[in-house]
Amino acid sequence: MARRRDQVLDAAIEVLGTEGPRRLTYQAVDAAAGVPSGTTSNYFRNRAALIDGIVGHLEALERHDWEEFARQAAPSDVPELADAVTRFVRCATGPERARTAARYALRLEASARPGLRPALAKERAAVVGWGTEWMRHFGSPTPRRHCEILFDYLDGITFRQLSFPVESFDPGPGVTELLTRLLGEPAEPTAAP
Repeated sequence: MARRRDQVLDAAIEVLGTEGPRRLTYQAVDAAAGVPSGTTSNYFRNRAALIDGIVGHLEALERHDWEEFARQAAPSDVPELADAVTRFVRCATGPERARTAARYALRLEASARPGLRPALAKERAAVVGWGTEWMRHFGSPTPRRHCEILFDYLDGITFRQLSFPVESFDPGPGVTELLTRLLGEPAEPTAAP
């Protein structure tokens, strides 16, 4: 049962991210998920419930991605952190393009539907919390502020690449410069988060 619900939500994210909010219908999600007609409406009684489900599912996917990142090779210095962030941006604008576009579509939806803002703010707060720990790890004197600056920058370059794709897109130099200016080259990072 939970697997089918996740299948529907994955398809909803794909529809929202590739076709936009106007195409986010029960029929489009059912077709994208390859499930019988009516399946999406069985899980989500109205569009608001479907969007709430998407927000929660995106949060779970983000948490999983962050845990996977932390479990794999944790960066040991600022250049390695810049490389990891660059890989993230490339993934967000490449293989995970639909998920990223869906996230931006939800943020725009929140401008018309203020009730959606708390869930999106919760997701953002969780990501900022994780990022703040990394900034602290690399010696930032103001880790939360530096994390917010980094994420605002990443939002900007990611949104630009999604909106106006450039084949030669290389976020690496900008990410490296920003992180170096924020963090410098600390002698020894503190204990890993």
